[in-house]
Amino acid sequence: MTQFDFAPLLRSTIGFDRLSRLIDEQLRTADPTGYPPYNIEKTGDNDYRIAMAVAGFADDELSLVQQDTLLVISGQKKQTGDQAAAFLHRGIAQRAFERRFQLADYIRVVGAKLENGLLYVDLVREVPEALKPRRIPVVASSAAPRAIEAQAA
Repeated sequence: MTQFDFAPLLRSTIGFDRLSRLIDEQLRTADPTGYPPYNIEKTGDNDYRIAMAVAGFADDELSLVQQDTLLVISGQKKQTGDQAAAFLHRGIAQRAFERRFQLADYIRVVGAKLENGLLYVDLVREVPEALKPRRIPVVASSAAPRAIEAQAA
């Protein structure tokens, strides 16, 4: 596996040390099978949607867990009585899966729905007011310099 050296970049930046850890984590945990397939869409300025193909799974067989900046979507088929059926061809994958998504700061899941074999997960970025850019007014100074008054004790 290819290793990237971010040392030159990290020498001249502050607070981006987490970036190299995120990239290394992605390279280590990348799922080579690509199952189940998914799309990530930007639906607004601060809105995103993950669409994941989960054909054959019911809503009670899917699990979504967000912990801090990690979203884990997993699916586990429940055992039914027709498992002993003899398939001539089985092309619909219904195996268990787990997909992990590393979310940026202030991204949270606001909803999920299962529709026509697609799982839609809606996300929104909610930046706190204290961290949003704010305009600072510039006040003109008076033309005459102010004298400092000293009082004797």
